[in-house]
Amino acid sequence: MSNYTSAAVPESSRVVIDPVTRIEGHLRVEMEAGDGVIKNAWTSTTQYRGIEVIACKRDPRDVWAFVERICGVCTGTHAIAALAAVEDALQYPVPIQAKLMRDLVSGALGIQDHVIHFYQLQAMDWVDVVSALKADPNETAAIAKSLSDWPLSSATYFAGVQKKLKDSIAHGQYSIFTNGYWGHPAYKLPPAVNLLGVAHYLQALVWQRDMIKIHTILGGKNPHPNFLVGGMACAINMNNDQAINQFSLSYLKQLVDTCHDFIHKVYYPDIVAIAGFYKDYAHIGASNPNLFCTGDPSEINTGAPAGKGMIKPGVLLNGDYKNVLPFDQDKIKEFVTSAWYKYTEGRDAGLAPYDGQTDADYNGPRPPYKWLSDRPQYTWVKAPRYDGHAMAVGPNARMMIGYAQGVPAIVERVDAACDKLGLPRDNAFMNSTLGRVYGRALDAMINVDMMVDQLQEMTNRIKNGETATFNPEKWEPETWPSSCKGVGWVEAPRGSLSHWVRIENGQTVNYQAVVPSTWNSSGRDAEGQMGPYEYSLAHTGTHPLVDPSRPVEPLRTIHSYDPCQSCAVHLFDEEGEAIMTRQDP
Repeated sequence: MSNYTSAAVPESSRVVIDPVTRIEGHLRVEMEAGDGVIKNAWTSTTQYRGIEVIACKRDPRDVWAFVERICGVCTGTHAIAALAAVEDALQYPVPIQAKLMRDLVSGALGIQDHVIHFYQLQAMDWVDVVSALKADPNETAAIAKSLSDWPLSSATYFAGVQKKLKDSIAHGQYSIFTNGYWGHPAYKLPPAVNLLGVAHYLQALVWQRDMIKIHTILGGKNPHPNFLVGGMACAINMNNDQAINQFSLSYLKQLVDTCHDFIHKVYYPDIVAIAGFYKDYAHIGASNPNLFCTGDPSEINTGAPAGKGMIKPGVLLNGDYKNVLPFDQDKIKEFVTSAWYKYTEGRDAGLAPYDGQTDADYNGPRPPYKWLSDRPQYTWVKAPRYDGHAMAVGPNARMMIGYAQGVPAIVERVDAACDKLGLPRDNAFMNSTLGRVYGRALDAMINVDMMVDQLQEMTNRIKNGETATFNPEKWEPETWPSSCKGVGWVEAPRGSLSHWVRIENGQTVNYQAVVPSTWNSSGRDAEGQMGPYEYSLAHTGTHPLVDPSRPVEPLRTIHSYDPCQSCAVHLFDEEGEAIMTRQDP
């Protein structure tokens, strides 16, 4: 019997954000608020999508190209998870050079995603653009130079940025900065730091254009690079200008080095500097005290040891952030108690992803609607649970687990950040709104350092004659078992991503994607447990919301997860048939 009850909330205390902007997909947040705080919250993914149905009854070697289109933001990530799932099912080994190429594509995506998330999608929650007009460019330059030796840090440069901003606003053209809550009392940065934030926002736009070239070199294009079951679709040949050659390697090194400098000299220092003005958010917005990551997915799928400096798969439960428990994928089940789907076993049942059913059963009101959560079902997102626990995933989960595992590069930087923020030296603060923002920047630091090593290893192996990027051993279906299943794990920018596949007689017969934003944006389960978004806003009853008409505080918390609701929802059933019903109120 379900312990979930729907929300009977007086209209006078209802606050709705719909849509939450500066995210991928459609997310609605309903809150009960009063006295300057949030008392309860429900998050609803209101978009309905069905791309995974295309995977069923299809050749498993083609599936990656279709499910890669689940999202255009985390482009490539779903493809790599799909490849790993099929290769796991077929026990299909991949050449080391292909794995290094995939790692470089994933690293480039993750770093680009983190930078775009902060500057283009979340910085305006913390940076008051209009306040930057009052800044002294000389003061901004002094602050910038105290953080790093990044070249674009002169007073002249910042004065130029400020003039462009003034000229635009003077003509009533806020352009990309339209509809901000400028002047809100929750903004705490001084004008000089706000100007620094605006300038680096604009620099990040230019920087990310170059970053995606790594995808075009190794994957042929961006978005949606090309891949291949059993390896990569690009060849290595020093004497062929259509393959990876010396010019390609030199250009890759230039791009990786430029990326390294931007992360180390702009992004990470900005986060640490801005965090110093928002220390209270280290105690606001904690998710459920349960987190996991899969680290290097090779350890899950093959038992291979984690790579150099890599985080190993692990679980943190019940607020014990020091002791990492083993990760067991067989403990994952998905529930539909609060979702617009039905299970043959009933809404309160939990199904393992291999046995997943995703049959739509919409019973909500006809849009437009004023309130969704007064009904038991209020979202298109399932509720994944690990051994019955609501879990949070993401860069902060990776960094918290890496810290508990004693990964030196993580421990040293987290301890330094804690010292600067006046916090105890441990990983607990990263389970917070501020911690998620910081964890993403630290994740980018770890990733870009690894990319430098991965590219060097790839180059060294080429010098030693290792040029294979494809293994033909199990390409032909005649070599496959008649029935098999597999799962592919990837630590995506937003957290642990898994694709689950069943293959019979050479065809895909069932396919499930359990993605980071499904874990984080899930609604209540049969036990009434909130998902991480909801928990972060409502579990203490003290999350600030000073002005319901300008809800910058809850947006800071929701944006800190970097929601991707296009990834979070899916639709198909075991036979690959779409089903949808509607019951009007």
